[in-house]
Amino acid sequence: MFHLFLHLAVPALVALLFYRRRWVVALFWMMATMIVDADHLLANPIYDAGRCSIGFHPLHEPVLIAIYVLLCFFPKTRLIGLGLSIHMALDSIDCYTTNGVWLV
Repeated sequence: MFHLFLHLAVPALVALLFYRRRWVVALFWMMATMIVDADHLLANPIYDAGRCSIGFHPLHEPVLIAIYVLLCFFPKTRLIGLGLSIHMALDSIDCYTTNGVWLV
């Protein structure tokens, strides 16, 4: 449950610290990237507490994560890239704390 809380708290903190004048818009776009977890619906079972998302779900692949990081460098896609990169970083940390590996 703490992991899910971080998916809201970390983007909110980034929005408040770095996008103070338009934090609501920044938070909206970063939270909109949570749709990336729709790929969990393709797994059977949909949720497995011991499974690492990174490298397992289609939108959590290392190649795509590199693209998400690249999106951070372009002003028009920066908030999307930040949201996706934060999401993948949190999922990677969860993989490490749950399974002792960064990705499978």
